[in-house]
Amino acid sequence: MTGSSTTYLLEMQNITKRFPGVLALDNVTLRVKPGSVHALMGENGAGKSTLMKCLFGIYSMEEGKILFNGSEVSFANSKQALENGVSMVHQELNQVRQQNVMDNIWLGRYPKKGIFVDEKKMYEDTAAIFKSLDINIDPRSKVSSLSVSEMQMVEIAKAVSYHSKIIVMDEPTSSLTETEVNHLFRIIKRLQSENVAIIYISHKMEEILKISDEVTIMRDGQYIATRSAKDLTTDEIIKLMVGRDLSQRFPEKENKPGEVILKVTDLTAETQPSFSNVSFELKKGEILGIAGLVGSKRTEVVEAIFGIRGIKSGTIELNGKVVNNGSPQHAIKNGFALVTEERRSTGIFADLSISFNSIISNMKHYKTKSGFLSDKKVAGDTQWVIDSMKVKTPSQKTSIGSLSGGNQQKVIIGRWLLTKPDILLLDEPTRGIDVGAKFEIYQLINQLAAEGKGIIMISSEMPELLGTTDRILVMSNGKAAGIVDTKTTSQEEIMRLAALY
Repeated sequence: MTGSSTTYLLEMQNITKRFPGVLALDNVTLRVKPGSVHALMGENGAGKSTLMKCLFGIYSMEEGKILFNGSEVSFANSKQALENGVSMVHQELNQVRQQNVMDNIWLGRYPKKGIFVDEKKMYEDTAAIFKSLDINIDPRSKVSSLSVSEMQMVEIAKAVSYHSKIIVMDEPTSSLTETEVNHLFRIIKRLQSENVAIIYISHKMEEILKISDEVTIMRDGQYIATRSAKDLTTDEIIKLMVGRDLSQRFPEKENKPGEVILKVTDLTAETQPSFSNVSFELKKGEILGIAGLVGSKRTEVVEAIFGIRGIKSGTIELNGKVVNNGSPQHAIKNGFALVTEERRSTGIFADLSISFNSIISNMKHYKTKSGFLSDKKVAGDTQWVIDSMKVKTPSQKTSIGSLSGGNQQKVIIGRWLLTKPDILLLDEPTRGIDVGAKFEIYQLINQLAAEGKGIIMISSEMPELLGTTDRILVMSNGKAAGIVDTKTTSQEEIMRLAALY
């Protein structure tokens, strides 16, 4: 055993990984101490997730070696990694949603009584882990009935169930409220006290500085630096991540809101409990934020406007005419577009090309008289998406699942712009996206508003709402608690309204 191995639980030395046309990791090193929270930071495409997938046996590496607990390891797959004490909570949750919670936790390793699954033991073991982590979820609940934040807690409990020595958390707080983030931090502290190391991937600077012991920064597939978290500031992290000063987190606003383009009156959901009597107006060229705590029914309102959810009563008027968005197809035809929160499950076709993902919402436009797709039109519009959205990709044929989260999101926004919408509905559009790509998406939203599109944007990040919107609708427990002017409001006023009902 080498001297360094006694200090570190994990050493990834000189890791190199290539994909067709891309050097994803170039000689990267990462060293993690036992019982520490080690943050891994970098812009989208920096190679963070790729490095973790090499550790976890999802990708094989071309060069380098991995030492774990002082011994060299090379996991052939994620099952091997889990059995050896390395687990990973992925940003894009891959759960069997039609199964219950405890099935998801013990899938592939059910406790048995003879040849049968021991349901009683499975329930008790799950309940015991939940109790130790202070998670209040019924182990028999269907995963599909849980909120995104509850699904995330189930994944963390699953990682703990493997008695892991090291847990990788990829953007674990991207859809959590402040209360849930504090709960997660308590879980992390408890795991640390048991000498479990956490590799923590996040773009949230304040969070990183609060929770981490050490921070490793990557850029363009290369290792840049490792520093003690207490010696870093937000500005220093940004400079190391992007290789330049980023003094402005939000671009200058250039849009000038005009006349009312969308009027929503007394909108009430078909199935209750949900939202009721929600009214607001959206002006042409305006960015209207929607704030609220998890459970405030922000997403449900936007989904009802887009025809995903049924409406019991109320009206939606576009340019002074009542529209009936009975389905997403009707909504698209009426000039609406929706970028969903859950990119992986409801936004992209991960195994298919950027080209397919760019044109899928506008297929009729590409059909020739003989019923075939026009390759020329498809290629032209795909290139427009890549160029105008600044998508980093080797080619149009690259599968979208191999792109970074920020680049996937740009393709989705580009896809919807090809439908030439009047109203763009954005649900957490920068979730899990780094500071550089966020800035580009803010610029894009700003530019679309300046062109006269009406934009509604849900965000759980208060600085984002205050930095990008013109007005903010605050939802509280399914009701519209108030609309505030972004220039004159404060975080305190928004939080007061969010807790009103």
